[in-house]
Amino acid sequence: MTLTAEQHDVGAVRRWSMLGASTLAQAAAAVMMHGPAFLIPALHDREGMNLAQAGLVAACPTIGVMLTLVAWGAVTDRQGERFVLLTGLSTTVVFGLAAALSGGIVLLAITLFFAGAAAASTNAASGRVVVGWFPPERRGLAMGIRQMAQPVGVGVAAISIAVVADTSGVHAALWVPTIACALAVVVVAAVVIDPPRPEPRDGVAANPYREDSYLARIHGVSVLLVVPQFLVWSFALVWLVQDRGWEPAAAGGVVAIAQVAGALGRIAAGHLSDVVGSRMRPLRWVALAAAATMALLGLTAALDLGVAVLLVVVATLVTVADNGLAFTAVAERAGPFWSGRALGVQNTAQFLTASAVPPLAGLAVAHAGYAAAFAIGALFPVLAAPLVPVREERELS
Repeated sequence: MTLTAEQHDVGAVRRWSMLGASTLAQAAAAVMMHGPAFLIPALHDREGMNLAQAGLVAACPTIGVMLTLVAWGAVTDRQGERFVLLTGLSTTVVFGLAAALSGGIVLLAITLFFAGAAAASTNAASGRVVVGWFPPERRGLAMGIRQMAQPVGVGVAAISIAVVADTSGVHAALWVPTIACALAVVVVAAVVIDPPRPEPRDGVAANPYREDSYLARIHGVSVLLVVPQFLVWSFALVWLVQDRGWEPAAAGGVVAIAQVAGALGRIAAGHLSDVVGSRMRPLRWVALAAAATMALLGLTAALDLGVAVLLVVVATLVTVADNGLAFTAVAERAGPFWSGRALGVQNTAQFLTASAVPPLAGLAVAHAGYAAAFAIGALFPVLAAPLVPVREERELS
């Protein structure tokens, strides 16, 4: 595939700069979305809240994200990526400031809800910048790099927010995501421009969901693959501590290594899709690998074998490798006039499923143990593999 005239004019340096700006925007938004989870100890110890109340406050940004993803996608389809990134991130900064300066828990929860709702703007818009400016043969790699933003943002939040909250208080810690988003606004304003988009045929862009079941099947596959991903994310550390007798610091180190491996795995999966000229074939391979890994993890955990710890790291890597592939495929098939909404649907479905996994998996652990829960997690990628629309995939364009 060749570059369009507009893509050629911006040059490779500008394209990679926009990838960096988009990744920064998504990472900064991730600090705002997921960072308040690291306020729970301070909310409990300093503010006198019970864990349920503290958890509800910490969940407010995520609730805001889930309720606005599709709406932000629709705005992106109509107004463009740069407008949405600048508007959303600037609004996030405003509500971040309000949260940092707020005087009570109720106001804190409200401002965090709106900060999350504004931060959701980056999910579709930053991905569309990458899809719009990179040619198909480099798009998988570029999107894999962009998909590192979430674990990087969560890592930054884990390192900084909990420490600041412990030393200086809950409200002081909220300056971390606020400053990160403010920095992202400056970089986006300096670097990002809207990618070219063609004129819709007959003045109307066709609804891709009416053409076939391709997008719906990808959404379904992604929902199924979220289950083992969040099962491992939620219970790897507590399994190592409670079931294997590890010290929390050592268990946390393994989890951190696994997260880094997962981030690199997203890049590798994206590059592989560029090499083979397909998003769906690698997506099916990932599903099969996830099924095998989770089944082996369940078996080795049941037998109390040491290799189970290594398999937790492998499972973390494999179960997140699908994210960039599915995200890129949705954007490519939906096109420049529908991809914002399609990516909003994709992310909303994943957020809702991810929210349900920890409590339901917790019930499975309580009644059947960790090994059985890991083994049950293997069933979902088994169901996902035949659902991947390999035959319906078109040539990358």
